[in-house]
Amino acid sequence: MIITIVGGGSTFTAGIVKSIALRREELEVTEIRLFDIDKERQDKVAVLVDWILHEDLKCDIKLVATTDEETAYKDASFVFAQMRVGKYAMREQDEKIPLRHGCVGQETCGCGGMAYGMRTIFPMVKVIDDAEKYAKPDYWILNYSNPASIVAEACRVLRPNARIINICDMPIAIIDVVAAAMNIKDKKQIVYDYFGLNHFGWFTSIQYQGKDMMPALRQYIKEHQILLPDAYLKDKAALGVAPQKESGTEGNRHTRGSWYYVWKGEYEIMENFPEMLPNTYLNYYLQQKEFVEHSDPNHTRANEVMETREKNLFDGIDKYLATGEIDEKVFYAGSHGDWIADLAIALKNDTKARFLVITENRGCLPNMPYDAMVEVPAYIGKDGPEVITQKPIPLFQQGLMMQQLNCEKLLVQGCIEGSYEKVLQAFTLNKTVPSMKVAKEVLDDMIVANKGYWPELH
Repeated sequence: MIITIVGGGSTFTAGIVKSIALRREELEVTEIRLFDIDKERQDKVAVLVDWILHEDLKCDIKLVATTDEETAYKDASFVFAQMRVGKYAMREQDEKIPLRHGCVGQETCGCGGMAYGMRTIFPMVKVIDDAEKYAKPDYWILNYSNPASIVAEACRVLRPNARIINICDMPIAIIDVVAAAMNIKDKKQIVYDYFGLNHFGWFTSIQYQGKDMMPALRQYIKEHQILLPDAYLKDKAALGVAPQKESGTEGNRHTRGSWYYVWKGEYEIMENFPEMLPNTYLNYYLQQKEFVEHSDPNHTRANEVMETREKNLFDGIDKYLATGEIDEKVFYAGSHGDWIADLAIALKNDTKARFLVITENRGCLPNMPYDAMVEVPAYIGKDGPEVITQKPIPLFQQGLMMQQLNCEKLLVQGCIEGSYEKVLQAFTLNKTVPSMKVAKEVLDDMIVANKGYWPELH
């Protein structure tokens, strides 16, 4: 079996490949292909991937790195898509342009997320078309290219019959943190219910071995005034400080820089709305003013990533090429790769395992539109997701979701039609933007920054 990774030059690729290789018997994988339009970057990542497969794990999985579509997709059973169109240079613009206008600067939420989405829609459609042309007839695309909600809506409209499942690992990262805070050793024993849109949802139930963990979790968050495990909070002086590799203060990434405020925000939201545990990204919508205030418009999370994870990876590869020595800390492994590989196992082996996926609503959330792309639990088998019907959403959450949903639908329509007015309506409707005037100013700046990436708007 062949697995193709689109965006093979990503900093996440090595960790994902390791997760695949550790499950090689269940996946029966014989070949992994890396596909990227940036040959130089991908070739460097391929050096590390080759070491993982053939030196570290000593397995016989064949590795191919290519920039050719037919070579990448031919007879592939799975396509893992993790594109970052425009790379970190454009992410930096996504974050800094809105901040200049007093709006949230975040890569997947608000104006930044809409800009990123408009860059990603048509490249994702090309991935679908190439898979249809070259891959096995029963291929599956597992897409975790951000912003997943906008990409999922565009795929629904433009390629409704594509064999694609859109997923996100942020809820899983939250569950990892919850497990650590609650001293839960086997996180696979945690069962949760969740509803929302991607990066815009709520946990309604978290159970461990049949026990309701929400009361203890609420108490923990209230006492600590943050959702982070005790072990993460030991260095009080460093909390919230931007990571600096040269001074040796990188620390746990969740306690550093902008991430600290995200986990702190879980406490602040639950002080007012304690019934459900919010996705961390809801901070950008419910505390937009506060997040702008503690953001540095000259140094955003894009800079944090470039200075740490990105730099560490390529410095580590250069060191390996020069000395033959490798530091396993330079590549990212864990929930991100495990989640995707486990989902592929469920599809291939028809396990009916439970996952959180982004899928068309079709009545799953009774008081949301039938065609909304929602994020809900589902059982995964060979035919795709079998969604688990949820209760009607309370008015507060439904109102927020409808505003965000319509924003995303307008954006996709505007992008497809080349309509400036509809894209402006989407920017104006977004909860992170204070007025129509500001929405227009941000949009006009972003049109200039995204020249060559966006369709022409008229």
